[in-house]
Amino acid sequence: MPKKVMFLLDKSDDEKNTLDALRSTLGLSVANHYSYAVVMNHTLGKFDDYNAENLEWIRDMEGEAYTTEQANVDTNELTAITLEEVGQKLREIDVIIPYGN
Repeated sequence: MPKKVMFLLDKSDDEKNTLDALRSTLGLSVANHYSYAVVMNHTLGKFDDYNAENLEWIRDMEGEAYTTEQANVDTNELTAITLEEVGQKLREIDVIIPYGN
């Protein structure tokens, strides 16, 4: 049975960790789960083609990548979300995966 999974991606020492978690979000989507990610409290650099394509695939699989930072909306087209909205969405999630520092 598909699960709803959310990765909470807080600031880490290496942006690669956040990009790895986005790839994991995609992997769970491919494994027939509803998978979401929230990039919180940090700004990502412009996605290369590989990571931009991963974002598209997440959305194609009925998932989403959210962010609390407007710069990530502007630069990488992540979907804006407030911390209050994150809290509301977490009530619907079966598995929560904290990621980062």
